[in-house]
Amino acid sequence: MTKQSKKMKAVSEKLDREKFYGLDEAIKILKDAAKARKFDESFEIALNLGVDTVHADQQVRGMISLPNGTGASVRVAVFAKDDKAKEAKDAGADIVGAEDLADQIKAGNMDFDRCIATPDMMALVGQLGKVLGPKGLMPNPKLGTVTPDVAKAVKDAKGGAIEFRAEKAGIIHAGVGKASFDEKSLAENIRAFYEAIQKARPPGAKGTYIKKVSLTSTMGPGIKIDQESLAA
Repeated sequence: MTKQSKKMKAVSEKLDREKFYGLDEAIKILKDAAKARKFDESFEIALNLGVDTVHADQQVRGMISLPNGTGASVRVAVFAKDDKAKEAKDAGADIVGAEDLADQIKAGNMDFDRCIATPDMMALVGQLGKVLGPKGLMPNPKLGTVTPDVAKAVKDAKGGAIEFRAEKAGIIHAGVGKASFDEKSLAENIRAFYEAIQKARPPGAKGTYIKKVSLTSTMGPGIKIDQESLAA
């Protein structure tokens, strides 16, 4: 069992586990508790959805560019050739290639967090589905990662665009910022993400769609959030 620090224990003891906190109050609590010395703690949101992802019409998936970015460093790989390859490199892509990139991936070298491809590369990329798919790295036109505008896709990925997808239990997790962000920036990111999940409600969802929302930091406690404060 992980031993709690004195600071963490003090914060946890003050929290009311049955209470739903307003967003601004929750952010303040977590920022005050985020005192890790060696790294900038991440803020993560978790939403418990009333969906059964076994059914195709209840799956929740999409992409959103957070207004203030995530604060995380994202390595981007792009499948492109010729002029499109140059556009990707100029936009800041970390890895750009075609058959050579496919060979690297087949060999198990996947030192990237996001994969983008131009449409003409999908015949090649499709052969990597069994490798990229399980890791959530397969380019998808619905998510904007299969596109002729690779420059925009790379800039979005580098600038804080994040993919969300409901897990089997109907839970979505996402990083929404860092402890070093000011409270306003964190609140803007969290509200933008919450709104994106609302808009992504699938046609097959019945009853209460977003059942519960909680917020935590890397070393901090989990705090239940009052959904009315997210819509403010």
